[in-house]
Amino acid sequence: MPAPILVVDDDEDLQQLLRLVLEGQGYSVETASNGEEALACFERRRPGVILLDMRMPVMNGWEFAAALRQRDSRRAPPIVVVTAAANPGQQAAEVGAAAWIAKPFDMRRVMEAVEQALAAG
Repeated sequence: MPAPILVVDDDEDLQQLLRLVLEGQGYSVETASNGEEALACFERRRPGVILLDMRMPVMNGWEFAAALRQRDSRRAPPIVVVTAAANPGQQAAEVGAAAWIAKPFDMRRVMEAVEQALAAG
């Protein structure tokens, strides 16, 4: 079974939307509401790609990315930043992300970013 896509976002409606669309395309999906939950998911089963919101409670996207790289720097899965910020490219660069998607987003853009990250990862 291919590695799941890990969706990390504190917006549960957005988590469920991404889960429905990605599972509809044949992907396995795990979800987490913050970076701490995402690290626990990572420990259980390494994802193929991570869709990462940056502004979340408990542990934000920057803290999560730093903790992930500290745990598994050589094999960290590709990150796609998903953010409503005015500077998504800068945020993506700050965490070494493979790509970024601005909210609100087009689901085709999400699928393209996921497929590209999986191919590169």
